[in-house]
Amino acid sequence: MAEYKGIKGFKVQYLSADPSNPIIGQTWYNSTSKDLKYTGVTTAGSWATGNNMNTGRQDVAGAGTQTAGLAFGGFIPPISNVTEEYDGTSWTNSNPLNTVRYALGGAGTQTAGLAFGGDTPPFSTATEEYDGNSWTNSNPMNIGRVFLAAAGTQTAALGFGGDDIPGDATSSATEEYDGNSWTTSNGLNDGRRALSGCGTQTAGLAFGGKTVASLYSTATEEYDGNSWTTGGSLGTGRYSGAGFGTQTAGVYFAGNDGPPAFLTGETEEYDGTSWTTSPASLNTTRFVLGGLGTQPAGLAFGGYVGSPTRTAATEEWNGAGSPTTKTITVS
Repeated sequence: MAEYKGIKGFKVQYLSADPSNPIIGQTWYNSTSKDLKYTGVTTAGSWATGNNMNTGRQDVAGAGTQTAGLAFGGFIPPISNVTEEYDGTSWTNSNPLNTVRYALGGAGTQTAGLAFGGDTPPFSTATEEYDGNSWTNSNPMNIGRVFLAAAGTQTAALGFGGDDIPGDATSSATEEYDGNSWTTSNGLNDGRRALSGCGTQTAGLAFGGKTVASLYSTATEEYDGNSWTTGGSLGTGRYSGAGFGTQTAGVYFAGNDGPPAFLTGETEEYDGTSWTTSPASLNTTRFVLGGLGTQPAGLAFGGYVGSPTRTAATEEWNGAGSPTTKTITVS
C-alpha cells in the first residue's frame, strides 16, 4: 500500500500543538488533541470576537489592516481625540489627535494615517497626518463637514459626501488629498450623509447613507479618479454602517436600517458589480462604528448599541478564502 510519504514526498508532521502560521495545504498530527489536521480555506466569511478597545465610543474613524489597525476620534461622551493601535490581538493607546472631534474621515495605514473633517463642533476642515506615533496638522479641507466617507492613503486620499450644513442636510462634495492639500473634484450623483466608503483615490467606492429622498439608501457609486458612476444597489438600505476593502472587493456591515429594530449586524460583499448578503452578521449589533482592512481580513470596532451605551467591542472579519485549520475525521 502506498504511504503518504511516497505520494507527497514527506511525512505528516507529529506536533504537540497546532503550528502558529500554517500554510494552506499543510497537514499534521496534533499529539495533544490526537487529531489529524490540515489548513484549508473558508468558503464563507465570518465574524470572530476580538479584544475590546480601551475606550468605548461611537462615530470613530479607522485606517490600516486587521493586524496593524488605527482608531481615532469619536464620541464617548464627551467628544474624543483618543487614538488606539491594534496589533491583531489587542489595542494600545497612542498620542491623541490635535483636534478633538467625531464623525470624521480616516484613511491610510497605522504608520501613515490621515484624519479629516468631523464635528468639534462646529463642522471641521482640520486635516492631520499620523506617523505611527503622533499627529501633525496639515492643510484643511475646502468644505467642513461631518458623517463623510473616506478612501485611499495618506498621500492620495478621497473624502466624499457627508453633511456640510448644521441640521439633517446632505452633501455630494468630493475632495482629493495629495499629501499636502485638498482639491475639489466632481461630486457624488446622490448626495448623502452617514455613508460608507473604501478603495483608493482612483478606484473608490461609496455605499449606503441617508439621503433627502430616501432615508435608508441602497445607492452605490464607483469613482475613477475624476467622476462617480452608479454601481449595483445594496440588498438592504441603511446608514451609519461601516465598510472596508476595494472597489471590486468591498464589505459593508452594521448600521441603521429602520424599524422594527433599527440597528443591524447584517454584512454584504461587493464584487465590483453587485452586492451579496453574507450569512454572517456581527455578533454585536450596532451603528456609527469604525471599520478597516480588506475583504478577506477586516475589523469592526466601537459604535452605538442603544441608549446610552457606546461599545468597545471589536470583531475580526475573516472572508472567504481565508486560511482555517480543519480536523480530518474518519468514521
